[in-house]
Amino acid sequence: MVVAVAQYAIGAPADFSDFAARVGGRVAGAVQAGANVVVLPEYLALEAAAGQVEEVRADFVRSLAAMQVQHDGYIAMACELAMRHSIYLVAGTFLVDIGGGRYRNRSYFIAPSGKITFQDKLTLTGFERDARVIEAGDELKVFDTEFGRVGIDVCYDIEFPLYARAQVEGGARVILVPSCTDTDAGAHRVRVGCQARALENQVYVACSVTAGEAAWSPALDVNTGRAAIYTPIDRGFPSDGVEIRADEGAQWACAELDLEALDAFKRNAQVANASDWLAQLRPSTMRARVERF
Repeated sequence: MVVAVAQYAIGAPADFSDFAARVGGRVAGAVQAGANVVVLPEYLALEAAAGQVEEVRADFVRSLAAMQVQHDGYIAMACELAMRHSIYLVAGTFLVDIGGGRYRNRSYFIAPSGKITFQDKLTLTGFERDARVIEAGDELKVFDTEFGRVGIDVCYDIEFPLYARAQVEGGARVILVPSCTDTDAGAHRVRVGCQARALENQVYVACSVTAGEAAWSPALDVNTGRAAIYTPIDRGFPSDGVEIRADEGAQWACAELDLEALDAFKRNAQVANASDWLAQLRPSTMRARVERF
């Protein structure tokens, strides 16, 4: 499995065709680097809102409503890219109308065959709650690929250990994280979340990010973080748990992930974080006892 995670510099495409061409060019670059699993960032579809008139794109809620006419085109674009390049594609996220003016932050996952599925974001950030039109998803999934089972945790979701844990217990050995952050603190939270999930579950975690500035957008105005792929911290892996991190200005971080080696390492690891998970769930340790001096 060769995974490429995007460090996607947000631009200002003139229309949806321009947006699709930008995305297609970026994906082609990842494929040229050898990727067969490509991860685009959270809120990717919002870049297409640059083509809206200024008073609409400057209003987040109006912009979401106006974007819905592009939904079918977005799906068609993602499916065509996955089939053309014979890749598994995490197509960023699209804030999709689920009825009644409510939206879900949905990450579509497309197989090389063109079959499409999705993972909704399960926990909302303050920005998303404050918009008052976005709902959290209500189902956690894992996905079978020809390389093995994977999970998708959208940005903030990677900061909560039980989502990834349930996916790993469901057979996932790679967690794919489309993200978008607008402060250094936010980027560090996602990075720490990714590394913590890789550590405690002894799996790979691959994180894509948005990059650059887009003053025209209330959601994508400032973008921080680095695309990276994280590993367990143990024998046979980097001592800092970072397989690769994109340089500033780079478009991709790409690495081959050996899932057979991942399974073999667990049999001879220095520590057994994943299998020792249950130790913290002993009844005697589930509640801290207060001792007073």
